[in-house]
Amino acid sequence: MTMVSTQTRRRLTDAPFLAAATGAEPSRRPVWFMRQAGRSLPEYRELRAGIGMLESCFDPELVCEITMQPIRRHGVDAAILFSDIVVPLKAAGIDLDIVPGVGPVVASPVRTTADVRALPRLRPEEVGAVTDGVGLLLDALGDTPLIGFAGAPFTLASYLVEGGPSKHHERTKAMMHADPQTWHELLGVLTDITIAFLQAQLVAGVDAVQVFDSWAGALSLADYRTFVLPHSERVFAEVADAGVPRIHFGVGTGELLGAMGEAGADVVGVDWRVPLTEAVRRVGPGKALQGNLDPAILFAGWDAVESEARRIASEADEAITLGASGHIFNLGHGVMPDTDPGVITALVELVHQL
Repeated sequence: MTMVSTQTRRRLTDAPFLAAATGAEPSRRPVWFMRQAGRSLPEYRELRAGIGMLESCFDPELVCEITMQPIRRHGVDAAILFSDIVVPLKAAGIDLDIVPGVGPVVASPVRTTADVRALPRLRPEEVGAVTDGVGLLLDALGDTPLIGFAGAPFTLASYLVEGGPSKHHERTKAMMHADPQTWHELLGVLTDITIAFLQAQLVAGVDAVQVFDSWAGALSLADYRTFVLPHSERVFAEVADAGVPRIHFGVGTGELLGAMGEAGADVVGVDWRVPLTEAVRRVGPGKALQGNLDPAILFAGWDAVESEARRIASEADEAITLGASGHIFNLGHGVMPDTDPGVITALVELVHQL
């Protein structure tokens, strides 16, 4: 097992985000947003003009600048590294591209045992551009924590098996049930890649990590426990030594929250479908919760945004009395591209007052 160096990690004891994530008392309610960097910001669209998504993920200066944009504009309590969940797959040598309007598309889908055995492993130097970006960010961020991230093995597997984004994940589920041995071998390879990607970011000095299991909500609880949970557990176990908060998030995962909590994260992200007061019952006490404003509410006018934000803050406080160790305000999924950045800035100011 690779030991994660903590030599480079900053000591940000007063950061509200880290306090809430670790069960301490934050000086204010922390807030950040998934996809806070990106298409909702005019400065991002300007910077990215003519540059492909993957190309920008492998340019340390661009990674730094894009990650910083929402910090400057919104004053959020954490930065999340600008990257994509398929970056480690691309870096390892898998032939894929992010197609505008579609998402990640894989040239040769993984369908057989031979396909699985032909998959490359990830060497830390292959994501040197990402870790160089982390280095630049540690200088630029001041006291703001930096969240590193990776895609969970199941979600990466779905892209590889389906060949791209999928509505029903039928090939993925078929492989799970028809050929469990090949499935677990595939997830084992992807778990290794995920761990290597997270450890590279941790060695570079990120202050927390989030694992996105974006498509896990497509699974039943029984399938999740059998085919996914053991691999996600290994991801969280292998990065435990770094001593930073570990966040676990998926979309449509209300039925899986208990099992996702068991996987080993310190913070469980909750989408907008399940109230935080119910999420704490499912996850169980002793973990922080993150979420869970519906991103669509940001289009509904300020009165609606304020009223929903206040409801979530109040549910979060109740969840803490029910045993949650803290709350980090976030959306229940990512910022949508057409969101008015002014609403996001105003929401940050509101959350800081609640």
